[in-house]
Amino acid sequence: MSNRVVCREASHAGSWYSASGSQLNAQLEGWLSKAESSTRPARAIIAPHAGYTYCGACAAYAYKQVDPSVTRRVFILGPSHHVPLSRCALSPAEIYRTPLYDLKIDQKVYADLWKTGLFERMSLQTDEDEHSIEMHLPYTAKAMESHKDEFSIVPVLVGALSESKEQEYGKLLSKYLADPSNLFIISSDFCHWGQRFRYTYYDESQGEIHRSIEHLDRMGMGIIETLDPMSFTNYLKKYRNTICGRHPIGVLLNAVAELRKSGSEMNFSFLNYAQSSECRNWQDSSVSYAAGALIAH
Repeated sequence: MSNRVVCREASHAGSWYSASGSQLNAQLEGWLSKAESSTRPARAIIAPHAGYTYCGACAAYAYKQVDPSVTRRVFILGPSHHVPLSRCALSPAEIYRTPLYDLKIDQKVYADLWKTGLFERMSLQTDEDEHSIEMHLPYTAKAMESHKDEFSIVPVLVGALSESKEQEYGKLLSKYLADPSNLFIISSDFCHWGQRFRYTYYDESQGEIHRSIEHLDRMGMGIIETLDPMSFTNYLKKYRNTICGRHPIGVLLNAVAELRKSGSEMNFSFLNYAQSSECRNWQDSSVSYAAGALIAH
């Protein structure tokens, strides 16, 4: 048996974001300086996972709500884009590399999750191919830099879960969400609109296509803010909005619902919304991004 530490490389650095630590640091600082910290300390955030040129500015609004002085463990729930997965999966790595500094996986929490029998183990190849978790690593490193040796991460790849599975994972993770030293990052973009995404819902009463997309997204965002998992499921069934992180969001909503049963008071608010471009005709396409934070009272 080898004692070599398994590292996940920053496979999307140099394409989806800068591979230069100093350049990346300056970009993240620039975006964070323009966002306000209105809902700190966040217990959970929803933030996008596109290339930083598209969504870096939007994501800053979520990360600005992170308080590094209380956060000791960061759960990152990202959807699986490349491999079919009906459950959730854990990484085989111990270290996640970023151009800023390396992040270490919490092996104790991983062991506890593994013991439940509810998780699969993804391959390192699957882990490095997937961008939904990686795109949150530089922002996590930046938000936590003042306490960089005092926290660990818990990456979870979320499959195409059934409603009952979203409930099951939500229940399981609720005890971690209840702990103020844990932060949950929910990785999701919003509407993927256009023929290349095979989704062209249009409500002409809203005017231009991009306004219809925003109206549809904001309807979903409003439902997420109510923290009711059933309403969100019904919204997705009705409009089929192409929110790629719908299952991680569903897990979060179910975890909150579990805590609310025992009297926990939590509020979610969205702080920023953006689109990669403004669609005006049927040849156009765009992806929407939203950033928000959950706080506990």
